[in-house]
Amino acid sequence: MKRPIRVLVAKVGLDGHDRGAKVIATALRDSGMEVIYTGLRQTPEMVVNAALQEDVDAIGISILSGAHMTVFPKVIQLMKEKKMNDVLLTGGGIIPDQDMQQLNEMGVGKLFAPGTSTTEIAGYISEWVSINRSF
Repeated sequence: MKRPIRVLVAKVGLDGHDRGAKVIATALRDSGMEVIYTGLRQTPEMVVNAALQEDVDAIGISILSGAHMTVFPKVIQLMKEKKMNDVLLTGGGIIPDQDMQQLNEMGVGKLFAPGTSTTEIAGYISEWVSINRSF
């Protein structure tokens, strides 16, 4: 039997609104994934180190603060430094379409706007992991 998909859900920076992240974490758990929720006010370094320690398949960052163009590139850089090339970095929140496109070009996976169905998010993570990770 293969192990469940492991996802780290994180809130980076000073953004104190975590209801959406908790909803996503619960939905991913309910879809059969193992979820590690880091809590509020994490740094990119804390997120990447936790992901490495927990041997996750995906990192999901919830960001509403407007710092997405700082946070996501820093997390991608740290992931590359730690050779986490087979770990998905995804997320969502208040991110303009143009910024989403730019982040995708840097190596960030699909980003989700508020109101996206949790089934769509879980499906995306499952599909990405089945294609890009081998157990």
